[in-house]
Amino acid sequence: MTKTLRQPAPPANVRRNLLKDRAYADLKGRILNGDFEPGTFLSERQIVGWLQMSKTPIRAALEKLEAEGLVRVSPQQGILVREMSVHELADQFEIRAALETYVVRQLAGRLTPEQVSQLRANLAAQERSVRANDIRQIVQLDAEFHILFARFLGNEEILRVMEHLRGKIHRLILRVHNLNPDRHATSLGEHRGIAEAVIAGDAALAVRRLEEHLAIGQQYVLTPRRR
Repeated sequence: MTKTLRQPAPPANVRRNLLKDRAYADLKGRILNGDFEPGTFLSERQIVGWLQMSKTPIRAALEKLEAEGLVRVSPQQGILVREMSVHELADQFEIRAALETYVVRQLAGRLTPEQVSQLRANLAAQERSVRANDIRQIVQLDAEFHILFARFLGNEEILRVMEHLRGKIHRLILRVHNLNPDRHATSLGEHRGIAEAVIAGDAALAVRRLEEHLAIGQQYVLTPRRR
Protein backbone atom coordinates (compact mmCIF):
# COMPACT_ATOMS: atom_id res chain seq x y z
CA MET A 1 0.00 0.00 0.00
CA THR A 2 1.34 3.40 -0.95
CA LYS A 3 1.52 5.81 1.94
CA THR A 4 0.26 9.33 1.44
CA LEU A 5 2.95 11.75 2.46
CA ARG A 6 1.74 14.63 4.58
CA GLN A 7 2.80 18.07 3.53
CA PRO A 8 4.75 19.81 6.28
CA ALA A 9 2.92 22.64 7.99
CA PRO A 10 4.14 26.08 6.88
CA PRO A 11 6.49 27.85 9.30
CA ALA A 12 4.91 30.04 11.98
CA ASN A 13 6.02 33.28 10.33
CA VAL A 14 4.43 32.20 7.03
CA ARG A 15 1.16 31.37 8.81
CA ARG A 16 1.19 34.78 10.50
CA ASN A 17 1.71 36.54 7.18
CA LEU A 18 -1.09 34.54 5.57
CA LEU A 19 -3.47 35.49 8.37
CA LYS A 20 -2.38 39.14 8.23
CA ASP A 21 -2.96 39.23 4.48
CA ARG A 22 -6.37 37.60 4.90
CA ALA A 23 -7.38 40.06 7.61
CA TYR A 24 -6.13 42.99 5.53
CA ALA A 25 -7.99 41.86 2.39
CA ASP A 26 -11.23 41.21 4.30
CA LEU A 27 -11.23 44.51 6.20
CA LYS A 28 -10.18 46.57 3.19
CA GLY A 29 -12.88 44.95 1.08
CA ARG A 30 -15.55 45.77 3.67
CA ILE A 31 -14.37 49.38 3.92
CA LEU A 32 -14.13 49.97 0.17
CA ASN A 33 -17.51 48.34 -0.51
CA GLY A 34 -19.17 50.66 1.98
CA ASP A 35 -20.02 48.06 4.63
CA PHE A 36 -18.71 50.55 7.21
CA GLU A 37 -19.74 54.18 6.88
CA PRO A 38 -16.98 56.78 7.36
CA GLY A 39 -16.99 57.82 11.01
CA THR A 40 -17.86 54.30 12.21
CA PHE A 41 -15.93 53.06 15.25
CA LEU A 42 -14.91 49.41 15.34
CA SER A 43 -13.28 47.39 18.10
CA GLU A 44 -10.66 44.68 17.98
CA ARG A 45 -13.13 42.38 19.73
CA GLN A 46 -15.65 42.84 16.90
CA ILE A 47 -13.03 42.13 14.25
CA VAL A 48 -11.75 39.06 16.12
CA GLY A 49 -15.33 37.76 16.13
CA TRP A 50 -15.82 38.41 12.41
CA LEU A 51 -12.54 36.95 11.23
CA GLN A 52 -12.10 34.22 13.86
CA MET A 53 -8.41 34.87 14.33
CA SER A 54 -6.16 36.29 17.02
CA LYS A 55 -5.39 39.97 17.56
CA THR A 56 -1.81 39.75 16.26
CA PRO A 57 -2.56 39.43 12.50
CA ILE A 58 -5.51 41.83 12.89
CA ARG A 59 -3.29 44.49 14.41
CA ALA A 60 -0.76 44.03 11.61
CA ALA A 61 -3.57 44.43 9.04
CA LEU A 62 -4.85 47.56 10.81
CA GLU A 63 -1.37 49.09 10.73
CA LYS A 64 -1.32 48.66 6.97
CA LEU A 65 -4.83 50.09 6.58
CA GLU A 66 -3.88 53.05 8.77
CA ALA A 67 -0.81 53.72 6.60
CA GLU A 68 -3.14 53.79 3.57
CA GLY A 69 -5.38 56.34 5.27
CA LEU A 70 -8.44 54.10 5.49
CA VAL A 71 -8.62 53.87 9.30
CA ARG A 72 -7.26 55.63 12.35
CA VAL A 73 -6.35 53.45 15.33
CA SER A 74 -6.66 54.99 18.78
CA PRO A 75 -6.01 53.09 22.04
CA GLN A 76 -8.73 55.17 23.73
CA GLN A 77 -11.45 55.28 21.07
CA GLY A 78 -10.87 52.18 18.97
CA ILE A 79 -10.66 51.92 15.19
CA LEU A 80 -12.18 54.80 13.25
CA VAL A 81 -13.15 54.32 9.61
CA ARG A 82 -11.80 57.50 8.03
CA GLU A 83 -13.38 59.83 5.53
CA MET A 84 -10.93 61.50 3.18
CA SER A 85 -10.70 65.27 3.56
CA VAL A 86 -11.46 67.64 0.68
CA HIS A 87 -7.75 68.47 0.55
CA GLU A 88 -6.79 64.78 0.31
CA LEU A 89 -9.33 64.22 -2.46
CA ALA A 90 -8.04 67.18 -4.44
CA ASP A 91 -4.51 65.84 -4.09
CA GLN A 92 -5.65 62.43 -5.30
CA PHE A 93 -7.21 63.83 -8.45
CA GLU A 94 -4.19 66.03 -9.19
CA ILE A 95 -1.90 63.00 -9.05
CA ARG A 96 -4.30 60.93 -11.15
CA ALA A 97 -4.54 63.66 -13.78
CA ALA A 98 -0.75 63.95 -14.00
CA LEU A 99 -0.18 60.19 -14.27
CA GLU A 100 -3.12 59.20 -16.43
CA THR A 101 -2.66 61.96 -18.99
CA TYR A 102 0.99 60.95 -19.31
CA VAL A 103 -0.05 57.34 -19.83
CA VAL A 104 -2.63 58.00 -22.57
CA ARG A 105 -0.26 60.43 -24.31
CA GLN A 106 2.38 57.70 -24.48
CA LEU A 107 -0.08 55.07 -25.67
CA ALA A 108 -1.98 57.05 -28.31
CA GLY A 109 -1.76 55.24 -31.63
CA ARG A 110 0.49 52.52 -30.19
CA LEU A 111 -1.97 49.95 -28.84
CA THR A 112 -1.66 46.41 -30.15
CA PRO A 113 -4.74 44.66 -31.62
CA GLU A 114 -4.92 42.56 -28.45
CA GLN A 115 -4.89 45.67 -26.24
CA VAL A 116 -7.60 47.29 -28.34
CA SER A 117 -9.69 44.13 -27.92
CA GLN A 118 -9.21 44.21 -24.14
CA LEU A 119 -10.24 47.85 -24.01
CA ARG A 120 -13.36 47.29 -26.10
CA ALA A 121 -14.25 44.19 -24.08
CA ASN A 122 -14.11 46.30 -20.91
CA LEU A 123 -16.37 48.95 -22.49
CA ALA A 124 -18.84 46.27 -23.61
CA ALA A 125 -18.89 44.84 -20.07
CA GLN A 126 -19.45 48.34 -18.69
CA GLU A 127 -22.44 48.76 -21.01
CA ARG A 128 -23.95 45.46 -19.84
CA SER A 129 -23.50 46.48 -16.22
CA VAL A 130 -25.13 49.87 -16.86
CA ARG A 131 -28.12 48.16 -18.46
CA ALA A 132 -28.39 45.78 -15.50
CA ASN A 133 -27.90 48.67 -13.03
CA ASP A 134 -25.24 46.57 -11.30
CA ILE A 135 -23.53 49.38 -9.40
CA ARG A 136 -20.73 47.39 -7.81
CA GLN A 137 -19.83 45.89 -11.18
CA ILE A 138 -20.02 49.32 -12.84
CA VAL A 139 -17.55 50.74 -10.32
CA GLN A 140 -15.23 47.72 -10.59
CA LEU A 141 -15.15 47.93 -14.39
CA ASP A 142 -14.63 51.70 -14.18
CA ALA A 143 -11.51 51.07 -12.10
CA GLU A 144 -10.31 48.36 -14.49
CA PHE A 145 -10.74 50.72 -17.46
CA HIS A 146 -8.31 53.25 -15.99
CA ILE A 147 -5.87 50.59 -14.79
CA LEU A 148 -5.78 48.91 -18.21
CA PHE A 149 -3.91 51.83 -19.73
CA ALA A 150 -1.20 51.64 -17.06
CA ARG A 151 -0.87 47.90 -17.70
CA PHE A 152 -0.53 48.52 -21.44
CA LEU A 153 2.24 51.05 -20.81
CA GLY A 154 4.18 48.48 -18.81
CA ASN A 155 5.52 50.85 -16.15
CA GLU A 156 5.18 48.89 -12.91
CA GLU A 157 5.68 51.92 -10.66
CA ILE A 158 2.93 53.91 -12.38
CA LEU A 159 0.66 50.87 -12.22
CA ARG A 160 1.32 50.42 -8.50
CA VAL A 161 0.57 54.08 -7.72
CA MET A 162 -2.57 54.14 -9.86
CA GLU A 163 -3.95 50.99 -8.24
CA HIS A 164 -3.28 52.48 -4.81
CA LEU A 165 -4.92 55.82 -5.65
CA ARG A 166 -7.94 54.20 -7.22
CA GLY A 167 -8.38 51.89 -4.23
CA LYS A 168 -8.47 54.83 -1.83
CA ILE A 169 -11.40 56.51 -3.61
CA HIS A 170 -13.26 53.32 -4.57
CA ARG A 171 -15.92 53.68 -1.85
CA LEU A 172 -16.51 57.34 -2.76
CA ILE A 173 -17.06 56.46 -6.41
CA LEU A 174 -19.41 53.68 -5.29
CA ARG A 175 -21.34 56.27 -3.26
CA VAL A 176 -21.51 58.63 -6.26
CA HIS A 177 -23.02 55.92 -8.46
CA ASN A 178 -25.49 54.90 -5.75
CA LEU A 179 -26.71 58.48 -5.40
CA ASN A 180 -26.58 59.48 -9.08
CA PRO A 181 -27.92 56.77 -11.42
CA ASP A 182 -27.54 59.08 -14.42
CA ARG A 183 -23.79 59.02 -13.87
CA HIS A 184 -23.56 55.40 -15.04
CA ALA A 185 -24.23 56.20 -18.70
CA THR A 186 -22.40 59.53 -18.83
CA SER A 187 -19.25 58.03 -17.34
CA LEU A 188 -19.41 55.19 -19.87
CA GLY A 189 -19.70 57.72 -22.70
CA GLU A 190 -16.66 59.57 -21.40
CA HIS A 191 -14.70 56.31 -21.23
CA ARG A 192 -15.63 55.51 -24.82
CA GLY A 193 -14.44 58.92 -25.96
CA ILE A 194 -11.08 58.51 -24.22
CA ALA A 195 -10.59 55.00 -25.60
CA GLU A 196 -11.40 55.92 -29.18
CA ALA A 197 -9.02 58.90 -29.11
CA VAL A 198 -6.20 56.69 -27.82
CA ILE A 199 -6.94 54.00 -30.42
CA ALA A 200 -7.06 56.62 -33.21
CA GLY A 201 -3.70 58.05 -32.11
CA ASP A 202 -5.03 61.51 -31.22
CA ALA A 203 -3.00 62.17 -28.07
CA ALA A 204 -4.20 65.74 -27.58
CA LEU A 205 -7.86 64.70 -27.78
CA ALA A 206 -7.29 61.73 -25.47
CA VAL A 207 -5.65 63.98 -22.87
CA ARG A 208 -8.41 66.60 -23.11
CA ARG A 209 -11.16 64.02 -22.74
CA LEU A 210 -9.41 62.36 -19.82
CA GLU A 211 -8.91 65.70 -18.03
CA GLU A 212 -12.60 66.52 -18.53
CA HIS A 213 -13.61 63.07 -17.26
CA LEU A 214 -11.51 63.40 -14.11
CA ALA A 215 -12.75 66.95 -13.48
CA ILE A 216 -16.37 65.78 -13.68
CA GLY A 217 -15.58 62.81 -11.44
CA GLN A 218 -13.95 65.09 -8.88
CA GLN A 219 -17.05 67.30 -8.76
CA TYR A 220 -19.26 64.30 -8.10
CA VAL A 221 -16.93 62.90 -5.43
CA LEU A 222 -16.75 66.22 -3.58
CA THR A 223 -20.55 66.62 -3.69
CA PRO A 224 -21.84 63.03 -3.99
CA ARG A 225 -25.51 63.82 -3.31
CA ARG A 226 -28.20 63.06 -5.85
CA ARG A 227 -28.24 65.74 -8.57
